[in-house]
Amino acid sequence: MIYQLLQNAGLSAGLWLILTAASAFILTMLGIVCFRKALPKDQGREFAVNGALSQGKPRGAGIILIIAFILVSVLFVPLSVEYAIYLAAIFIEMMSGYLDDASEKPWGELKKGIIDLVVAGTVSGTVYYFRGGTVSLALLGVEFTIPAAVYIILGIILIWASINVTNCSDGVDGLCGMLSIAALAAVLPVLMQANYDGGMFTMVWMLIFVLAAYLWFNCSPSSLLMGDAGSRAIGLILAMAFMVSGSPFLFIPAALMLIIDGGLGLLKLTVLRVLKIKSFMQNIRTPIHDHARKNKGWSDTQVVIRFTMIQAIIAALIWAALQ
Repeated sequence: MIYQLLQNAGLSAGLWLILTAASAFILTMLGIVCFRKALPKDQGREFAVNGALSQGKPRGAGIILIIAFILVSVLFVPLSVEYAIYLAAIFIEMMSGYLDDASEKPWGELKKGIIDLVVAGTVSGTVYYFRGGTVSLALLGVEFTIPAAVYIILGIILIWASINVTNCSDGVDGLCGMLSIAALAAVLPVLMQANYDGGMFTMVWMLIFVLAAYLWFNCSPSSLLMGDAGSRAIGLILAMAFMVSGSPFLFIPAALMLIIDGGLGLLKLTVLRVLKIKSFMQNIRTPIHDHARKNKGWSDTQVVIRFTMIQAIIAALIWAALQ
């Protein structure tokens, strides 16, 4: 394994970061260039703002991004049983998204929900088994222990929410990738302090550069779309990173714009279906990025820059607070 060889060679921390970042970026770029023509084509989204502009573009590029991510993780992360389970869960979430992307008839919510539940339960139980139920309010310096059943249930909720809000944000060129990078950057300093083997820190670090390579093709006007294959797997990795860091509640401020953008839509849908309150948020278009474009007249570029700016400022404040 390259990880063991490099560790034995005594590679400095700086060179390690450069090597892992370059490997993730280059492998993703090569994967996109070589395999983008094999991807299914987007059919356009009838009810989304500017949805027709996506028609005909290669969709489902998430399968390239996540396979590249898994490959570099196998090379540069100590492959314990714990990390093998994490990578298997990421692969399953990616494949479920890709098969949905490639299907002529979109998968139903029940089918995807069952897969998400199994994946979330497996990951949440794995984190508890290997890391325990002690969590930290990192910004306050407070620690407490959560009972196993409560921890696993809360973990499932966090993972499900992260998968779905990240998925919902993938409706504007560059938005999902940029917001995900900002949220991933926010968890890095916590992982520096809490991740005893450095594995999750390395995975998060490399995913940032996988997404950077993707954004080369996805910035507006995009020529490539990640689809559910990418957004759902990225959402899983985000939640996983915060849980492994020991600060799962930090997800809320660190991924705030993802939560606002996609979460309000999920809240609106839940209230409409469960409580039958048709007037709830009736003047707000969801996801919120569609409200900003249609109701506020923002361009795609304005949406991406303004949403990312807010999330990046929050990430910077988290970094400062943890010093």
